[in-house]
Amino acid sequence: MSTDVLMRAPIALLPVLLFLVGLVQLDGYKLVRLRMMFALLATGALAAGVSYVLNNLAFVHFPGSFVTYSRYVSPWIEESLKAALLVFLIRTRRVGLPVDAGIAGFAIGTGFALVENLYYLAARPHTVLAVQVIRGFGTAIMHGGTAAILAMITNTLYERRPSGGLHLLLPGLLAAVTLHTGYNYLLVRPALATLATLLVLPFVIYLVFDHSERILRNWIEVDLESDVQLLESITTGTFLGSNSGRYLQALRDRFRGEELADMLCYLRVHGELAVRAKGVLLLRESGLPEPPIEPETRDKLAELAQLERALGTAGVLALRPLMMATGKEIWQLTLLRR
Repeated sequence: MSTDVLMRAPIALLPVLLFLVGLVQLDGYKLVRLRMMFALLATGALAAGVSYVLNNLAFVHFPGSFVTYSRYVSPWIEESLKAALLVFLIRTRRVGLPVDAGIAGFAIGTGFALVENLYYLAARPHTVLAVQVIRGFGTAIMHGGTAAILAMITNTLYERRPSGGLHLLLPGLLAAVTLHTGYNYLLVRPALATLATLLVLPFVIYLVFDHSERILRNWIEVDLESDVQLLESITTGTFLGSNSGRYLQALRDRFRGEELADMLCYLRVHGELAVRAKGVLLLRESGLPEPPIEPETRDKLAELAQLERALGTAGVLALRPLMMATGKEIWQLTLLRR
């Protein structure tokens, strides 16, 4: 890579990195750690390398022009690679809210764009600097923005159905591909493509972030009160007289007495860990130092895992109506396991 390209690269790439930093600052709960951010940038860069190989292989067999291919084929390949990384993060509970999913998506897209822009700078070193900067900035925002929108839509759908299949990926993927295709249509005029991207994607991402933060704040307040009430009813011995207790007693025909006792213990331990996790989020939002996870909490996590094995899939599913087992409910415990 020539010295001229190395001098131009920071000018073309720095704005999108600053935008990524801005998204991280919008995250009041500090859900995405710095180490994870670098890992996401690296995986996005790797996805760009894989897409280069796949696009070359696919274009050899494509009967149309390169312009047609870039509009109708390459967006599907590139967005599918980013989507595969995002589904892995969501299904393994490494992200669990639209906020951190959006940041993770933008980081992956940024890593993807950094490699693509470096390739463009190296392949066309004599292009006017202003054109390279405008195109590079627009491409970076596009890749980051489409991945962020894909991530937030997909995360929202998996939040409602934590055990849902890959078909839940399709709405977000279709939205990302549509935006990517629209950008490539305008790319014959880089300034227009960049302007359209800057007018649409950052504004949409900001609105979704703001809405997601308010939903998260409401969820913490409402769900924390519910968790505390459940624990109080178990501690004071009034649980069996509540609606939840009557539901648990109605399971006598399906489960043995010791299994019902394990279910009650599971509810108690899960509730204690849920309260602890929400406390961590509240500390982060307030900017207060977060205490280390104490051994007692780690013991409870181990106990919860042991109870899950003892109850089996049927037992855990039977408890879902009492636990509101949404994606957020499942994800929150990963805060304590990290």
